[in-house]
Amino acid sequence: MIKFFLMVNKQGQTRLSKYYEHVEINKRTLLETEVIRSCLSRSNEQCSFIEFKDFKLIYRQYAALFIVVGVNDTENEMAIYEFIHNFVEVLDEYFSRVSELDVSFFKAMSQVFLSTWQTQASPDQVLVLALDDDPTSV
Repeated sequence: MIKFFLMVNKQGQTRLSKYYEHVEINKRTLLETEVIRSCLSRSNEQCSFIEFKDFKLIYRQYAALFIVVGVNDTENEMAIYEFIHNFVEVLDEYFSRVSELDVSFFKAMSQVFLSTWQTQASPDQVLVLALDDDPTSV
C-alpha cells in the first residue's frame, strides 16, 4: 500500500506531496526532510529501493526532479518503480516535457493523475481521462 508520494527537486524542496495515511503537518515536514536526505545522498550506482523506518522508499530521478514513493513492506518494489515511470510519461505527454515549474503550477492536475492512476493501469487511459476532465483542452 502506498503511504505517500513526493516530488522533490535537487535542492531538497518538496514540489508535490500526497499522503494516503494521516500524518500530522509537523511530522510531515520532518519525514520529508529525512526521506529527501536519504534519497539525495545516494549515488546513481546505488539501488533505488531503501528500507526506511517501518516502510520502504522507492525513488527515481528525472533531470532535476526526484519522485519518491513510500510503501509498506508487502508492496512490490518493481511495480512501484514502473508506476513512477508511467506517471512521468503521462505528465510528459500532457505537459509536453514536464518541468519543475509545471509541477509547481499544476499541483491540482497532478493530484488528478494520482487519483486516476489508482483505478487505471495504462498511461494512455489515464491521459484520456485527464484530458476529458480538463476544461482547457480542446
